[in-house]
Amino acid sequence: MTPLPRFYNTLTRQVEPFEPMDGRTVRMYTCGPTVHDYAHIGNFRAYVFEDLLRRFLKFHGWGVIQVMNLTDVDDKTIRKSRAAGMSLKEYTQRYTQAFFEDLDQLRIERAEHYPAATEHIPDMIRLIERLIEKGYAYQSPDGSVYFSIARFPTYGRLARLDPASLRPGARVSQDEYEKDNVADFALWKAWDEADGDVAWDSPWGRGRPGWHIECSAMSMKYLGETFDIHTGGQDNIFPHHEDEIAQSEAATGHPFVRFWLHCAHLIVDGRKMSKSLGNFYTLRDLLQRGWTGREVRYVLLTTHYRQHLNFTFDSLDAARAALARLDDFRARLDGVAGTVPPASLPVWAADADGAFHEALADDLNISAAMAALFDVVHEGHRAMDTRSLPAAEAAAVRAMLQNWDRVLGILRPDETEPSPDVVELVRRREEMRAARQWAEADRLRAEILARGWTVQDTPQGPRLRRR
Repeated sequence: MTPLPRFYNTLTRQVEPFEPMDGRTVRMYTCGPTVHDYAHIGNFRAYVFEDLLRRFLKFHGWGVIQVMNLTDVDDKTIRKSRAAGMSLKEYTQRYTQAFFEDLDQLRIERAEHYPAATEHIPDMIRLIERLIEKGYAYQSPDGSVYFSIARFPTYGRLARLDPASLRPGARVSQDEYEKDNVADFALWKAWDEADGDVAWDSPWGRGRPGWHIECSAMSMKYLGETFDIHTGGQDNIFPHHEDEIAQSEAATGHPFVRFWLHCAHLIVDGRKMSKSLGNFYTLRDLLQRGWTGREVRYVLLTTHYRQHLNFTFDSLDAARAALARLDDFRARLDGVAGTVPPASLPVWAADADGAFHEALADDLNISAAMAALFDVVHEGHRAMDTRSLPAAEAAAVRAMLQNWDRVLGILRPDETEPSPDVVELVRRREEMRAARQWAEADRLRAEILARGWTVQDTPQGPRLRRR
């Protein structure tokens, strides 16, 4: 029987064996984007980690129901839509579409549900009503509704807050606030002039939900009052996830989430990413500089999720070289295997297959999994160099790598095919080489390079690869 995977649970601060509550399907909630701008690479560090987790859970043999929320109403979206002179819906739809385009660039699998906050206001109102009925929430004189942290004795256990730091009676109305603001938080925010035309009717007057109640209402609507996994960045632990636990468990009387998994921050060149430092990058910034989504995914994927990721352009160079090495190995395997059906794996590949599975089952130990991958590349090249890899075994290794890529999402080369004009340049270059017109052949190679492709001369003819 395959051992259960083990994950680090932020709630207990321990690595624990995991299996879904029903033994078959993992119900997982991931904090999605606030669609007020293009997502930056720090955001995508979390989304790639969550994609690795999702893929591995499926690879292990379980079903997955994943919910990722879209925060399309909060302080930021309202402020920026008003500054742009656009309706909230028109403004956020632009960035929602961009987010999904970026997911595709990074080969991130789609979740089963992407609920938008503005489409679930009635669910949030009903949840707030339950909290008021049970005595955990109260209405302030201005019409806003707050959660009373003093009435929830275990408040702070996820973030390991000192109970002495709690300030019962003090209130914080902002959607996002600092750790020293350990105070009653807003569930419903009464309308004010800064909200413009963004407001909904409620039993407490016109207003809008607070950020924290959105995730509780939507996660429980799609996954039930208790579900298996909740993920996010470490910056979400407090206040967001702490507040989610409090309001959800106060309303239902049941445990909210069994496993909390959080990824560490991304930094750039050893410093916090900041527009003022000039080291703030969206995915689109990197694509415009000539990098591919596959290369960015490699960088974001291959540092363990609980370690800080130091993003540099050198790391992108290294990713490009590593992926080229993997592509060359795949092409060489194809040349040996052809269309022969797979046989049994050679011993060195079977050993690597076991190591790959075990590494990912050990709290998604991606470093050990990648070590297994490059062991296969090394041993495979050596076997092909000595002509000791039969075609059927090469086909088996190829099939194993295709199976691994269900988890990694990096081994398949980019699908973009060269345009007809690039193909024509390659044909003309071959003519110049045959005629020994080396200067013209070099000029054509440079033109091919300028169009985003490198050409490699092999005994089988020229091979094109995305630059």
